[in-house]
Amino acid sequence: MEKPCQISAGIVTYKNSIDMLKNVIDSFLRTQLNVKLYVIDNSADAAIKNLCQRYPVEYIEMPQNVGFGAGHNVILKQKKLLGKYHLVLNPDIYFDENVLETLFEYMEAHPNIGNIMPKILYPNGETQYLCKLLPKPINLIGRIFIPFKCVKKRLDYDFEMHFTDYNHTMQVPYLSGCFMFLRREAIEKVGVFDEGIFMYGEDTDLNRRIAKHYQTVFYPQVSVTHNYEKGSYKQLRLLMIHIKSAIYYFNKWGWFFDKERAEINKQTKQQ
Repeated sequence: MEKPCQISAGIVTYKNSIDMLKNVIDSFLRTQLNVKLYVIDNSADAAIKNLCQRYPVEYIEMPQNVGFGAGHNVILKQKKLLGKYHLVLNPDIYFDENVLETLFEYMEAHPNIGNIMPKILYPNGETQYLCKLLPKPINLIGRIFIPFKCVKKRLDYDFEMHFTDYNHTMQVPYLSGCFMFLRREAIEKVGVFDEGIFMYGEDTDLNRRIAKHYQTVFYPQVSVTHNYEKGSYKQLRLLMIHIKSAIYYFNKWGWFFDKERAEINKQTKQQ
């Protein structure tokens, strides 16, 4: 009898580096847990397909670029494909073999957690500040047009929770979508990514929905490395997608009058 899948994972790709993709596949499969990996390719890239054929992964070729959230939803919408936990994984991540086991055991011991994120590091070992408060318009849109670095730094200090030491476990309302270790029950309860968001902000929205019923936790006892490039700040097309996604998010949750956001951010700071 086949053992039930403990952790499934989805990687959505779009013309990504083959070397980076190989690193993340190797990282995920380097475990004693029973796992299943899906690669959803929005670019129909022959090189990515050929790489996947060398591994015990399921390659899914999309007819067009449907975006980050919709790509992951190909798996998330099908309960039979999910493990007890499901990992939303960026193609530019890599990590040591103990990471999955440690997160799995912690989630098993804490059934009130719906999403957990480890410490995220740059390749040089520096911490990426990816624990965030729920955003205000100035955090997602306004800062793009602010020319003064000192003002941006002040905004990020608060938004990215620099006031914490990033070295202790804590409840965080907005965890990065680059590594979302999700409880399947949470997805079944709150739903999948909102496909009204093509890319950027879909993780904010999903975390917020999960946090209504579960904890969303930063767990720095293990770490992963992320080749984070902030593409939306370098390419005009991605910048416009970023702005459009932010407008959609604030139309959904509220722009300047969001009482729930104010209360959640206040409680997060007080902890």
